[in-house]
Amino acid sequence: MRRIIGLVLMGLAGFLVTTALLALLYIPGAVKKTPLDTDSNTRLTGQAAALPTGGGAPVKALSHTVADGTKSDGKVVVFDTFTCLITDPNGDAPDCVDDTDPDKRLVSATTDRFATDRKTGVAVNDKKYIGDAQPHEGLVNKFPFDVEKKTYPFWDGILGRAVDAKFDGEEKVDGWNTYKFVIDVADEPAEISSGIQGTYSSLKTMYIDQRTGAIQKQTEKQIRKLDNGTTVLDLDFGFTPETVAANVKSSKEADSQLGLIGKLPLIAGLLGLLSGVVGFFLWNSARRATAQGQPAVVGGRGGDGDNAGGANSLDDVFGDNAPEDTTRRRTDLRKS
Repeated sequence: MRRIIGLVLMGLAGFLVTTALLALLYIPGAVKKTPLDTDSNTRLTGQAAALPTGGGAPVKALSHTVADGTKSDGKVVVFDTFTCLITDPNGDAPDCVDDTDPDKRLVSATTDRFATDRKTGVAVNDKKYIGDAQPHEGLVNKFPFDVEKKTYPFWDGILGRAVDAKFDGEEKVDGWNTYKFVIDVADEPAEISSGIQGTYSSLKTMYIDQRTGAIQKQTEKQIRKLDNGTTVLDLDFGFTPETVAANVKSSKEADSQLGLIGKLPLIAGLLGLLSGVVGFFLWNSARRATAQGQPAVVGGRGGDGDNAGGANSLDDVFGDNAPEDTTRRRTDLRKS
């Protein structure tokens, strides 16, 4: 029985060691990828001190991002994003309105198509993914997995190029630790609206989950001016509390899963080593016990270990233990 248990444990050890190697070398690369089924709504609220329609008002925005599964593959994910910014003077506006809205609440509505590397988050501009859409550069809608404390290039749609997102310390968001990155753009020449040139300034702060690279919270102060200095948009807005809470919950779940995967190689490796040692000990002890129980074929000893050879036994070389009637005295030997 010990031999069988030992063999089973050694087999289990092989399985656990293989699992540890897979968890160390393969699984993280397969899991740490942007999902291909992304379909998310990000909501923002804030205040506009100046608007293209004149005056100021409370505002709200919706950014709907969905992955195109037909164009995406194992390495690249393709996204379509629709963003709508409207005024919300009474706090009861829908997510978006069109340009026929009688209350003229529409500020802007834009669409964007882009592709990113599923691991690094960096833009991919191959036409087989984005067709004739505008090329992007740098990070677009998330940071890479295992974010580092450094400066990253991040896409700015108004400027049409990447700008520096600088690491600015760590900060708790709803009790969840994040990396804080700041983008500061001041008075950059830009097309501030369709066909209208001017200057653009933006102070954007993003709070990033370190393990997944997902944006947990974002605030932005944005100003757009005409070339003559007239402010046409003065906007201060950020993620709603509900959006932040949902982002943090999602990151906690992902972090827990990735954390378990990170510990799996160590756990499986230790269990495999323990199973191997115990299994070998049981198998080897059973083998030795079997070997010691075999009959010994040595000079007249029987299988039961009793002396069956009398005077011829190796234990009685000189015949001292032979029966008395078979023993001849030395005097008798001299007489014969």
